[in-house]
Amino acid sequence: MDLTNLPFVQLTKGLDIVVAETEKLILDDLQNENALEERVREMMEEFEEEIEYNYADERELFKMIKKKLAPQYNFVLSYEDRFNALSHNILDTLIIQELIEFRVNEIKVKSMIFNSIENYIQDRFDVEERVVKKMERYKRKLIYGTDDYRIVFQKLYEDELRAKGSL
Repeated sequence: MDLTNLPFVQLTKGLDIVVAETEKLILDDLQNENALEERVREMMEEFEEEIEYNYADERELFKMIKKKLAPQYNFVLSYEDRFNALSHNILDTLIIQELIEFRVNEIKVKSMIFNSIENYIQDRFDVEERVVKKMERYKRKLIYGTDDYRIVFQKLYEDELRAKGSL
């Protein structure tokens, strides 16, 4: 998030503490999602043979199970709703801890935070899609959500980020 370049925003205690607080809130959200996805992977591994036997689309199955379990993890699947809630949470934390002052409506600052999150995530989704397309061309079939899939995905993902200069 680039609040430092906005003329109507002042970071009262410096950028480092704002970044640290923001990262903490985003990591908490990601850890919640990771816990949910780990449970989905466990369920898929339990039924790996049936999935292969029925030629099920692993990605679609993963999404369906995640959607079903999301309420148990208090996780919002809609990216817009999730980023909106996260933006509010970030701004509220910065205000409560007196790390930010601004001369405009709170909604404008929250919108800037939301846009920063959305742009960052969209960039990462683009990289992810390129990686998935590469993996689909592999001769060896990798099952979505398995350890093998994650290892190959992570390596290709990091390679793509390096190529972009983002890692």
